[in-house]
Amino acid sequence: MLFFNSRLFYVGMVSFVLILVLILSMWVRYTIPEHMDVPSIPPSNALYKNTKIPIEVRVQDLLSYMTLNEKIEQMVLVEKNSVHNLDDITSYGLGAMLSGFGAKPTDNTGIGWNTMVTDFVMRSEKSRLGIPLFYGVDAIHGHSNIANATIFPHFIGLGATGNVKLVEDVARATAEELVATGIRWSFSPTLDMPRDIRWGRTYETFSDDPVLVGKLGTAYINGLQKEKAGSSTSSIFVMGTPKHFVGIGGMQWGSSSNKDFKIDQGTTYPDEAKLREEYLFPFTKVIDAGALSIMIGLNSWGDTKLSASSYLVTNVLKGELGFKGFAVSDWYGVYEISKSKYDSTVSAINAGIDMVMLPFDYSTFVGNVLHAVQNGDIAESRIDDAVRRILRAKFALGLFDAQSPHVSLDVIGSAEHRALARDAVAQSLVLLKNENAVLPIATTTRFIRVAGSTADNIGRQAGAWTVEWQGIDGNWLPNATSILAGIRARAGSTTRIAYDELGNFADDGEIADIGIAIVGEKPYAEGWGDTAYPILSIEDREAIKKLRATSKKVVVIIVSGRPLFVTNEIASWDAVVAAWLPGSEGEGVADGLFGDTPFVGTLPLPWPHHTEQLPIMRDGRTADKTSVLFPRFFGLR
Repeated sequence: MLFFNSRLFYVGMVSFVLILVLILSMWVRYTIPEHMDVPSIPPSNALYKNTKIPIEVRVQDLLSYMTLNEKIEQMVLVEKNSVHNLDDITSYGLGAMLSGFGAKPTDNTGIGWNTMVTDFVMRSEKSRLGIPLFYGVDAIHGHSNIANATIFPHFIGLGATGNVKLVEDVARATAEELVATGIRWSFSPTLDMPRDIRWGRTYETFSDDPVLVGKLGTAYINGLQKEKAGSSTSSIFVMGTPKHFVGIGGMQWGSSSNKDFKIDQGTTYPDEAKLREEYLFPFTKVIDAGALSIMIGLNSWGDTKLSASSYLVTNVLKGELGFKGFAVSDWYGVYEISKSKYDSTVSAINAGIDMVMLPFDYSTFVGNVLHAVQNGDIAESRIDDAVRRILRAKFALGLFDAQSPHVSLDVIGSAEHRALARDAVAQSLVLLKNENAVLPIATTTRFIRVAGSTADNIGRQAGAWTVEWQGIDGNWLPNATSILAGIRARAGSTTRIAYDELGNFADDGEIADIGIAIVGEKPYAEGWGDTAYPILSIEDREAIKKLRATSKKVVVIIVSGRPLFVTNEIASWDAVVAAWLPGSEGEGVADGLFGDTPFVGTLPLPWPHHTEQLPIMRDGRTADKTSVLFPRFFGLR
């Protein structure tokens, strides 16, 4: 009897276990979607770890081991200050991080940046599959996140040079300073084409001419991405990100979606002919050059936010142009599509956005996308496509491989890079007027007076996107040289230099041989620089008048991010030079003034007479059909 009961108990227990297994399997089947399978564990010799295997094979192999969550996490681009628990880098397997401009380490030096970025990357490599993250910054005129880096002229100045080789060299030097700090992703170059100088981002552009933008944008991509001949690695050096796709610069005044702006983040009229004849041209060139990522703009194409336009992102960019890299959204751009974060996310990913610059709440994003796939709002095939594009870029950069490029920290702000920047400044100068050959300044000149708000103000000559997003007004940038200091050094001991910012010189009756007014704009970035009437300040105009009264000849140097309205004043000036935003090397301006280098720069966009002429079309036609003050490509020799 005891034997019978034991046997019955055993059968009962087996039956219970089988029923329990059946119940659990049914629960798994009906409560956890099929794509939430148990993670596959890759073997130590997995194909994606083999550097000799073609990239496409490595990508597909890695995808086969990834869970849906891990795929979604690769689509995250989060600002570093939003990651409050650094363990999340590993546990979430974050695909990418960035420093919003001004988001720097406590030790804002090359060592500080390298230490911070290396820590982030090492944490990502400890995730289940060891997928390293991208780390990106805006390096649009040098690695200007760091105070002692080489600060090159902003793109508008490089556009004035028209020099393809120079632009490629500038990009290469910038890339070297980035790699020295561990950064392999730059959100540049800018391919926008401004039609209206009232826009606060005009200086971030090369030109309003698509042919010139295409040439210089391609040169910049080559400078960032190409490895030097003889390098031990064939991987991409620094990944560039041409921006902003597409039609940025053609927005209408007063159309901004941001209540504080006027034109930035505004509406571009959906003109199909312009799309194909102008806006797309530079992007075709950088795609041919091997661009791995392209940033989608914050503006609207007609009534549709660009990040929600499947026609532009999927049909045109990825379809017609054959772009194989990944499309990344701009700062918070996805969440401006609608009031619902969920709906915005679904719209953007279905439109073709592959990586989302959130830039804040990554846990909500991952949850929303996961729910959208489970709910059938986003196809998992769309997720696979996005992640395939992202992984392709990571393999191309060599992030999985041991032979990553190494650059010494000594390259940051090096003498070689500063010499290149000085040359770029000199070549960017555009001589607009030169009555009676006032320039170059003769060696026999004995007395020069200098005035103006920007003569001894490195913050103004560097502009915004320099350590801080909006820049910093004043002399605060170490190892940089002001334009005044450059003039003093070049003039030498035989020429007396008198300086007063406001032009309040002693009334001793002495007349200077030449008065040099160095005037311009305060730093500004993005829509905060939108202004209805870009002109010189009252203080600068008064300083010029005072120089006029105390000098035989007056040379005006305009340091600005765009052409300024000077129609009412220019007739009384003997010589005028557009110096744009030259950066850290003020001596380059002196090189042009004293004739050490010739004036070779030309206007990269028209210089308007008055505001009623705006916007100005590519063919030079103005809104009121009157002639501009100086046409595109004007420049005296």
